[in-house]
Amino acid sequence: MAASKGRGWPLFLTVTLLALAADLVSKEWVFAARGMPGQSAPVPVLPPWLVLETNLNEGALFGMGQGMGAVFATVSVAAVVGILMLVAKPTTRHDRVLLVALGMIVGGILGNLYDRLGLPGLRWHAASGREGQAVLAVRDWIHFEIPGILDWPIFNIADSWLVIGAAVLLVTSFVTREIAATDTPRQTGP
Repeated sequence: MAASKGRGWPLFLTVTLLALAADLVSKEWVFAARGMPGQSAPVPVLPPWLVLETNLNEGALFGMGQGMGAVFATVSVAAVVGILMLVAKPTTRHDRVLLVALGMIVGGILGNLYDRLGLPGLRWHAASGREGQAVLAVRDWIHFEIPGILDWPIFNIADSWLVIGAAVLLVTSFVTREIAATDTPRQTGP
């Protein structure tokens, strides 16, 4: 019985660490190559739809809540604690899809939290009015646009993990409901 207590944790932790590593390595690579925002021209990858362009986001989703980094950091820590408590439940640890989705979400949260706490060691540069101060902002670098139709806010791999993980949770909640509905025996009349 003791051996089954840890079941599920290796999958969850592996997904979390892979998601976190992909995010942090990609940010480090892009910011090392392209510099801080405005230091180099955007690089078209799939012109005109996909461009590499560095950006610093002091807010949250789509740049909302600029300057509320401490609040978002606190919410991030609370979310990770809540997810860890959920993964600690045996029923959660037996659901591989749920573990993968939660691992992606935690990996994304930790990737953005790392930036929000200033751990990359970036300093604001010229034209920011805060030259030399620590950057407590999320490093974004993926810019998607459909000219004349959609100009998506610049994002990063962590944001992608968060969205994919949430989408998996949403889809599986509907699939689970559908399966439960078809598995329920129907009552026949007298």
